[in-house]
Order: sequence, then structure tokens, then C-alpha cells
Amino acid sequence: MMRAGGVLKLTVLVSIFFLVVFLAFELLENRMNLNVGKVFARYAPGETVPTRPVRHKCGLSKSCPEDHFTFKITSGAASVVGPKMCFQDTILMSGVKNNIGRGINIALINGKTGEMTRTDSFDMWSGDVNSLIKYLKEIEDGSIVMMATFDDPATKLNEEARNLIADLGSTSISILGFRDNWVFVGGKGIKTKSPFEQHIKNNAETNKYEGWPEVLEMEGCIPIKRE
Repeated sequence: MMRAGGVLKLTVLVSIFFLVVFLAFELLENRMNLNVGKVFARYAPGETVPTRPVRHKCGLSKSCPEDHFTFKITSGAASVVGPKMCFQDTILMSGVKNNIGRGINIALINGKTGEMTRTDSFDMWSGDVNSLIKYLKEIEDGSIVMMATFDDPATKLNEEARNLIADLGSTSISILGFRDNWVFVGGKGIKTKSPFEQHIKNNAETNKYEGWPEVLEMEGCIPIKRE
């Protein structure tokens, strides 16, 4: 009987020993898995959230200050693609809007509110320059004036028309010639020459298109007119 009881006790002790060893290994394994998980979590890249590139008004390369208007202007391409004007992320003139024409295209904007007041185009190949002169004289003080050429902007231009555009801040209007490309943003009542102007001559040796120079594109920020 004593021998049988001893065997039973030994069996129980062995069972308890194996149970303790089993639990110890389980605890160790769980702790190792937890630590390994922490290590991988520490060095694993964070959850990536797809981000869209920041878009600025009119597609500018960067945003304008809050107290400035945003604009982008493109001249015509030969006699095929017309000019395009964008102001405060609104397209004012383009071929899609069907409000452009051969010659000089003009958009007028209120310099205080940024609201467009008028758009027009003047044919300087077969049109009447007097219509352009009358238009220029009627521009209200404080107006922002955007101009872009398409095809030929200069054949009918005379000295009076050039002087009126020069008064808006242009420096290149005096030499604007047949099929030149030109983009300009000025203002009525401006006291200095505008910094927003690009001009490229029609030159058979350098023209990008046969008979026409390359397209001009200009963007910028215009201070809002205060009282």
C-alpha cells in the first residue's frame, strides 16, 4: 500500500512539474511574441494616407498672399489656338468660352472686388482701330486690364491706340508688330510701368510655328486695390 501511494504521489508531482514547465514556456512564448511585435511596430512604416498635390488658384505654382488677386494668362498659338485668361480661379476668356478673337483680347476687372466687368476682342488685321481707341478711353479708373494677342495684333494699331495702352503700364506696346505674341496685365490710373508683361517678336529664324512665335504664358499676384 505504501509503495502504491508513493507511486501515486510521484505521478502527481511529475504531472505538476510538467504543467509548470508547460505554463512557463507558454508565458515565455507570449512575452517574446509581444516584444517582437513591439519591435516590428516600432520600425514598421506608419500607415500611409494618399495625399493629393496642393492645387493653387488658376494652376499657379504657388498661392498668392491673401491681399492679392491671382491671375494666369496665355497668348494665342499661331492662328489655331486662342488665348486664355484666368483670374481668381475663374476662366474669363478662352476658346472653350467662345469669347476670343483675332487681334487683341481684353478682360476688365474691378480692382477692388475682383469682379469681371467686361471682355472684348479687337481685330487688328481687318478691323477698325477706332473701336479699340474708344474702348480704351472708356475704361474706368481702378480697373485691372488683362490683354493677350491672337494671330496678328498690330497691323491696324496707330500711335493713339499705342499711347493709350502705354498709359495702362505697358512698355512693349510701342514695338508690338505683325504676328508678335504679347501678354500684359496693367491698370487704369497706374502710376508706374507694369511688371506683368511679356513680348516675343515674330522672327522667321526663331519662330516655333511657321509664321508665328511660341506661346507666351504668364502668372502672378496683383495687390487688391484699397480705398
